Amino acid sequence: MTEQAIATIPFAIPPLVDVQTEREITQLLYIEAELLDQTRYQEWYDTVFAEDLEYIAPTRSTRERKPGGSEYHVESYHFRDLHSTLALRVNRMYTGHAWAEDPASRTRRLVTNIRIEDRGDGKFLVKSYLLLYRSQWGTSSYDLIVAERYDTLSKASGQWRISRREVYLTHTVLGTPNLGVFL
Repeated sequence: MTEQAIATIPFAIPPLVDVQTEREITQLLYIEAELLDQTRYQEWYDTVFAEDLEYIAPTRSTRERKPGGSEYHVESYHFRDLHSTLALRVNRMYTGHAWAEDPASRTRRLVTNIRIEDRGDGKFLVKSYLLLYRSQWGTSSYDLIVAERYDTLSKASGQWRISRREVYLTHTVLGTPNLGVFL
């Protein structure tokens, strides 16, 4: 998929994929959420992503919509990682220098509304919604981060891998003091 704004990503009601494929992909997303919630970052990185990964979260602005326009900027990102830069972020979590995550956030990720489209070339486009609850320290304050994700998956050596993830936050302004967690 080329870089484009969410308003132009085609995702009509896709033809049904077979039940086994749907189950395997859905389970991968659930396992991913569990690994992240358990702060098993290295296992998450090793289990979920393909070597050619691109993982992006464009920023959003509030502006008047124009036909064919979008609220998202493809030139400005909360993060934009490749497989190698994501490895750096994951490794940093184990160094004692990831101050935004020291102590580690307590999180729960709810992955819902999973829709799968077979692109016909061995790749599948998976749309899902993410609700991330995050708290830190001993306070009663917490963050709720809501997003829509578009993942491109394919099988390599019998394992599903994500080669592209686009995360579109529902928020224009994030109420969280930092974005030290993975989406």
